[in-house]
Amino acid sequence: MKFIDLSQPLYDGAPNCPVHPPVKSEILRDHPAHGWRVELLTLSNHTGSHVDAPLHKIAGGASLDDIPLENWAGAALLVDLRGIAPDSPITAEILQKHLHGDLTDKIVLLATGWGDKRAKTDEWLHQSPYLSPDGASWLVEKKIRGVGIDHYSIGGMKDSINPVTHTILLAAGVWIVEELKFPPEAFRIPQPATFMAL
Repeated sequence: MKFIDLSQPLYDGAPNCPVHPPVKSEILRDHPAHGWRVELLTLSNHTGSHVDAPLHKIAGGASLDDIPLENWAGAALLVDLRGIAPDSPITAEILQKHLHGDLTDKIVLLATGWGDKRAKTDEWLHQSPYLSPDGASWLVEKKIRGVGIDHYSIGGMKDSINPVTHTILLAAGVWIVEELKFPPEAFRIPQPATFMAL
């Protein structure tokens, strides 16, 4: 079995959602003076590659601990949307062109190419492609288990103001994984592939 890491690295000053605190990694103790290395990390729990459980948006919704461990792994379909224009919606119509057959209990991964653009630029911070509300509704109708994207917000900056996409998905019990990075080999593996949100 071949494993492909889809996570983004975390480090001092790493790019993150601009409404969250800046990422800090401070070395408190280090070799040789103290005999070990200890770091203090300051960051939002939605920094770097992370999952959104229903509780993130739905009051009283399931927390990460409420979701059975086996629900975080399953058959995944990678949707290659690299080359999509900045600030473009990923609509139901676009998804229908890429996803066919029974999607029940599948995990859908949206590869926009934005994982490769990760930087503190206006483009990456504010102009990412995003899953539109009608795209989110279509995925819910297809009874998917989870959905992922290679940006810090599946609904883009628009969803930070009016979180419709998050609400549609999370209210239906569809978990979200954000800020992934899809290396070239991810596009060469047979589908569906097994995905694990660890």
